[in-house]
Amino acid sequence: MPCSTLPQRIIPTIEPEIMKRFAIIILMLTASFLTGFAIRSVTSSPHKNTTEMKKVTGIGGIFFKSKEPKKMTEWYAQNLGLNTNPYGATFDWYEGDDNTKKAQTQWAPFSDSTDYFAPSTKEFMINYRVHNLEALVEELKKADVTFVDDVVTYEYGKFIHILDPEGNKIEL
Repeated sequence: MPCSTLPQRIIPTIEPEIMKRFAIIILMLTASFLTGFAIRSVTSSPHKNTTEMKKVTGIGGIFFKSKEPKKMTEWYAQNLGLNTNPYGATFDWYEGDDNTKKAQTQWAPFSDSTDYFAPSTKEFMINYRVHNLEALVEELKKADVTFVDDVVTYEYGKFIHILDPEGNKIEL
């Protein structure tokens, strides 16, 4: 079909004044969005919020009772490939926003006669890693959580023990 026989498209023309108003509205919406985004970014930073509850950041250790801890450790090494040491096994991993900070989780069988889990009568205890132990302790005191002992500091970290509502001893 020749070009001359094609129907002509009707292109609407927009008045310059309407175009200006439309452009101003789009610019105002964009500026509002960017301003709101900038304010939210500044005010919602987790490092700026000091009233936020201090939380668990990971599992620091899993401990359980065993009739023969040494044989249990050997069994896990032989059958499940755990890289064991005199204290059980240590799992290395990386934490943080950029995954550059090395961290560890300890796995360890304890003698079934240990009193380390007392006053809990459970066969296990979990150690939770926390970012700021002292701040968490203050919040837990306000919440009337049961404390087993006070914060103790070693070269490898600070620890305290609490009980959950079912009497499980928790190491922080």
